Amino acid sequence: MNIYDIIPDENEKPLDRLVESYSHTSIFRKIAFIGDSLSSGEFETHVEGKDTGYYDMFEHSWGQYIARKNGSVAYSFSCGGMSTKGYDSFADWHMMWNRDKAAQAYVIALGVNDIYNGAVEDFGTIEDVDKDDYRNNGKTFMGYYGMIISKYKEIVPDAKFFLVTFPNETDKNRETMEKMVAGLYSLARLFDNCYVIDLYRYGPVYDDEFKKRYFHYSHMSPAGYLLTAKLVDSYIDYIIRHNPEDFKNVGFIGTGIEY
Repeated sequence: MNIYDIIPDENEKPLDRLVESYSHTSIFRKIAFIGDSLSSGEFETHVEGKDTGYYDMFEHSWGQYIARKNGSVAYSFSCGGMSTKGYDSFADWHMMWNRDKAAQAYVIALGVNDIYNGAVEDFGTIEDVDKDDYRNNGKTFMGYYGMIISKYKEIVPDAKFFLVTFPNETDKNRETMEKMVAGLYSLARLFDNCYVIDLYRYGPVYDDEFKKRYFHYSHMSPAGYLLTAKLVDSYIDYIIRHNPEDFKNVGFIGTGIEY
């Protein structure tokens, strides 16, 4: 075997290949997935004479698909309608800040309800984030997002964080999508052990044809959540393969063992 056959090409893009077997994501034995309905496997029903139904079915969430494939434990720290602003009280109520639910990696996919549905009035800037004391953060999308990272860092200081951007949806405002992407990159630069899963730049375009195949009303179909799992899993695999020095000590994360 020639080891250079499996060393990644420096010109490889994050989603040039989708990993079907065990991925490098499996080095994390516990992963927390923080998000809204699209992280919760939410399905939507439209029955004549009844209100639209929304159902979080976590067994179909992309986080749980990733965990089942890789033999990991996944915490679904999400629910339909969740925003960065509402997450603190939600997580407190459901004991998601508890140390017995600590993870080695946190995948955060929030922003739809903040930015598109008006949960926060102001997007903010990186200046709204005090990484040393989140209590000083601004009451903005950026401030609340930074708070989530900081509070989980208090629980597991050496955990890895993966921030998921909006995809490139053709029916959404491009300037808004790009502002969100830029904000997540600025957070990744501010915090250590923090990476961006840039579906806007490297993922598929969510156009009419894509939505016909993978959406059911305004949420995804089971096949759509499975595809999202493949995208996120393969992107994390790419990050680990291209940054091996960053992930050599993953086995010690959260153990308290000095390394």
